[in-house]
Amino acid sequence: MEAKFNEPRIALNRIYTKRGDQGETSLVGGQRVPKDALRIETYGAVDELNAFLGIAAVTAAENAARAPELAELAAILHRVQHELFNLGSVLATLPEDIHPRQPRVTSAEVRQLEDELDRMNADLPPLRSFVLPGGCRLNAELHVCRTVCRRAERLCVALASEEQIPAECVPYLNRLSDALFVWSRWASHRLGEAETLWQPNRAASARREAPE
Repeated sequence: MEAKFNEPRIALNRIYTKRGDQGETSLVGGQRVPKDALRIETYGAVDELNAFLGIAAVTAAENAARAPELAELAAILHRVQHELFNLGSVLATLPEDIHPRQPRVTSAEVRQLEDELDRMNADLPPLRSFVLPGGCRLNAELHVCRTVCRRAERLCVALASEEQIPAECVPYLNRLSDALFVWSRWASHRLGEAETLWQPNRAASARREAPE
């Protein structure tokens, strides 16, 4: 039988407590830390990524009538949102306070991303140049997610150099950023939108006439 995480046991009756007015916040174990601590920056970036993924998931669902395959992508993005909240939970907890059944990302989540990434990438034409965000809204939104994911990954690496974090955190974010790149291309392909390829000579300096 698969192990299950604990269900949330919270009651959010009041949204503000004023306890953070002096620039501190609480970790899951109750420790008070500065709001600009590296651990807070790290799971804050994960939270930011979750918000951008929510936008992309809505856009994918809205385009499902035009390209039915995007309903699958919307479902994947919704699942990843839950996984990111699990990741944030464990990042907000010091190692000594982590409960065996506390939500987290595991090797199963990493493997699932790899399977989806490989399957969708197999549908795509090979790249002959780097691509730029754009071509359609969903493509651009997924690229925003990718760049925020890379920042969260860098912060995780920095945190891991100073404190102990679960071993799956960095691989998960690394694989997710790769998946977001593939999903951005896959979305454009399914919508029949051309990708925006990098063309170095479209820069202003390259297009100027040579001086006399």
